[in-house]
Amino acid sequence: MGAPGDKARSFGPSIRRIVRLLSGYRVLMPTILLSLTCSVILLAIAPRVLGHATDLVFNGVIGKVLPAGQTKAEAVAGLRERGQDTFADMVSSMDVTPGQGIDFGAVGRILLIVLGLYLVSMTMAWLASYLLNIVVVATIRRLRADVEAKIHRLPLRYYDSQPRGDLLSRVTNDLDNLSQSMQQTISQLLNSVLTVIALLVMMIIISPLLALIAIVTVPLAIGATTIIAKKSKPHFIAQWGSTGKLNAQVEEAFTGHELVKAFGRQHEVEQVFDERNQKLYESSWRAQFISGITMPVIMFLGNLNYVAVAVVGGLRVASGALSLGEVQAFIQYSRQFSQPLTQIGSMVNLLQSGVASAERIFDILDATEETPDPDKPASPLEDHGRIEFDDVSFRYLADKPLIEDLSLVARPGQMVAIVGPTGAGKTTLVNLIMRFYDVDTGTISVDGLDSRLMTRADLRERTGMVLQDSWLFGGTIYDNIAYGDPTAEREEVIEAATLSHVDAFVRHLPDGYDTVLDDEGGGVSAGERQLITIARAFLAKPTILILDEATSSVDTRTELLIQKAMARLRTDRTSFVIAHRLSTIRDADIIIVMEDGHIVEQGSHEQLLATHGAYYRLYNSQFAGAIESE
Repeated sequence: MGAPGDKARSFGPSIRRIVRLLSGYRVLMPTILLSLTCSVILLAIAPRVLGHATDLVFNGVIGKVLPAGQTKAEAVAGLRERGQDTFADMVSSMDVTPGQGIDFGAVGRILLIVLGLYLVSMTMAWLASYLLNIVVVATIRRLRADVEAKIHRLPLRYYDSQPRGDLLSRVTNDLDNLSQSMQQTISQLLNSVLTVIALLVMMIIISPLLALIAIVTVPLAIGATTIIAKKSKPHFIAQWGSTGKLNAQVEEAFTGHELVKAFGRQHEVEQVFDERNQKLYESSWRAQFISGITMPVIMFLGNLNYVAVAVVGGLRVASGALSLGEVQAFIQYSRQFSQPLTQIGSMVNLLQSGVASAERIFDILDATEETPDPDKPASPLEDHGRIEFDDVSFRYLADKPLIEDLSLVARPGQMVAIVGPTGAGKTTLVNLIMRFYDVDTGTISVDGLDSRLMTRADLRERTGMVLQDSWLFGGTIYDNIAYGDPTAEREEVIEAATLSHVDAFVRHLPDGYDTVLDDEGGGVSAGERQLITIARAFLAKPTILILDEATSSVDTRTELLIQKAMARLRTDRTSFVIAHRLSTIRDADIIIVMEDGHIVEQGSHEQLLATHGAYYRLYNSQFAGAIESE
């Protein structure tokens, strides 16, 4: 899913899915279709009516040159006697009165009727466009809400496998592109298709022969459009896939710009950017170039059609089979007939880009969600924080075991420290407690109840987490602390800040608790950001506390403050502490040593040191390794 351009997609099912989204507006959509149909019908009738005005003018011109006082039959007979048979055939088919000129009154009335038809048609088209814009904007709003809701239902496994920049591109760029494509194409496509049908009916009514000539270009235009669409579709998919990859690379480079500069990797970052930017350029150029061929091809076919209709139509007028007004109306129809075909070709290729974006959005909506909460959830009768792992097994990949047959009991109020080498499964253990992942076999019980029988919200309301990466959002320090309990009073927020040593440094800031932080926590140090997250956990008053490397990136003084804050936070709570600095967990009630997903040792600090086992080796590697190496 990170590279959607690598696999073929189906245009038809995606279009049908978009149509189903629009069809939810069961009142507006029929109104839109009715308005467009009325607009097109009136627009199709107007040239036919205007042709009558042309006939009146032409009949008046011809009648003026014929001798007055004669009947039409006498005038035709006179023309034949003088050998003007072609002219006589034309006059015989016309409604003329010899010696009578143009009836400007009748012409004026017809022109007013045509003007009225065009005004009403324009009004109906505007109404359809206005209503369709409402439908499209509402559809995109609903789709954006669906994507947002879906994101919250997706498991952590999904995000672990997705580049963040590409995911952001899907929910921003692709949604915007789909919105623009729908607004630009749907109205034009509906109008063009209805126009083609209406004009075709009018042309057949006037002259089946000329209609047949005009229709010859239709399969050619459809064939050209289909071929070009198939050629351009993969490039549009590649274009938006490349956009997602480029966004992912830019987001990574901006997030880690300090690290990039520190290691002097600007050149490598620029090289990767240039490569992905070049791929985006190439796919975009090919998509636009190929799709851009459509309109010139259809315009060329339309011009050929115009020439054929004009030549044959002129011969039919000369023979008296058609009137000049009918041929004029037919030529106008034929020109209008090629225009919607050109628009259809152009819109179909523009729609390719929108459909490519829609498919990337549908990928999110179709992604496998986390297992739903039980229909009749249970809740522990007591809230003490007793956690029990019973023969738990879990693996991220089916062929790579991680945690196997793990059993563990954390009693209320105990501090359980989890140590071990990288990749041993420490963070996975707390992810299982939070149900970010579900166990493959075995059970994790909370106060005697299988956590899978609880709702995730109920489980996580009992749990507080302080992670190694201190996440803060754009807002004030007060808002970031109050995130732990939005219903808390201001006094409670300040009390939590005081207990976690946040109040001490906040008092020295010019705006105090109203100091605004950006989403990177700018304006405060790394240790202060961590203290704010601990204050947030204080305010939440969890029964179960999880501390994942909460002091790994701070100085010694700040670490002492954080340890004091966490010690207060752990009081009367069951806590799980993941730590690499073993000095921070000497006072733990139970220290669990994990290796390759198994608990290899557990006990107190003194007990584990006395066994001279895995914990003893880890401890010595931190505190005795430097001395021994000297």
